[in-house]
Amino acid sequence: METLYLVFIDPFVQMVTAPDFFLQVLWEGFVSGVLYALIALGFVLIFKASGVLNFAQGIMVVFAALSLVGLTALGVPALISFVICIGIMFVLAVGVERMVLRPLVNQPDIILFMATIGLTYFLIGLGELIFGGEPKTMVTEQLLLPTGSTAFDILGGFLILQHIDIAAAVIAIIMVAALGFFFSKTRIGRALRAVADDHQAALSVGISLNQIWVIVWFAAGIVALVTGVMWGARSDVSFALQIVAFKALPVIILGGLTSIPGAIVGGLVIGIGEKIGEIYWGPLVGGGIEGWLAYIIALAFLLVRPQGLFGERIIERI
Repeated sequence: METLYLVFIDPFVQMVTAPDFFLQVLWEGFVSGVLYALIALGFVLIFKASGVLNFAQGIMVVFAALSLVGLTALGVPALISFVICIGIMFVLAVGVERMVLRPLVNQPDIILFMATIGLTYFLIGLGELIFGGEPKTMVTEQLLLPTGSTAFDILGGFLILQHIDIAAAVIAIIMVAALGFFFSKTRIGRALRAVADDHQAALSVGISLNQIWVIVWFAAGIVALVTGVMWGARSDVSFALQIVAFKALPVIILGGLTSIPGAIVGGLVIGIGEKIGEIYWGPLVGGGIEGWLAYIIALAFLLVRPQGLFGERIIERI
């Protein structure tokens, strides 16, 4: 009886009796969720255009952030380093299209997926060779990102907002909105959606798959760079960040592999859900559930709606 109380009643009692702390938990989960959604967008962009689940998106986040920190350490001003890193992401996009995607066109999806795994370990080796394996500090202030925190009196207590978290949430929301506009309102965006619907039909009307692939990998690279900066500013820049980036996998499972709104909703569900689970139910199992709870949520969701909240149900006639 006591166990049932601790699992099903006590956490909600804590939420009601300490609403200011519960609001703090919600805010931290919201910030994490928005950043998860931003990472998931990189997966969604590439999958929509090529049908490939890009396993390398996580290491792209790390490689972009390490490149920025490494250039700054060489004496390059941070803002100029950021622009150079955008160029690095473009070179990476062109290289992936020329050396990975173009030779493997019309191959089964599993072949392309395995190629992105190979790309992952290539970038890990290249990153360790150039930057070393030790954690590095993000150049937050040089990038004109805010530091410090502000406390608000609320609900009989106080809510502490880290300025970098506010900036991360705002920047992520702006990028999500910009990508949504890009997909729905621009000529290139319509071409991307055409490629996503049918590669052969897109080719028949003169859309270049090679150009589209460069564009989406470049867009995913920019997303990776911004994500790396935001996560790096909240912690250290290290190869451990790719573990955080893999939280995008349960996000796209919840939202759907081809849906930008799904990435947003899925990110918020995972971010807030794992934070609430860690704080209120984590102590019951010794803590540390934040690392794996997102995958349990995604697994449970798969049993109910395998295609995700906004994914397309695929019907095959036999």
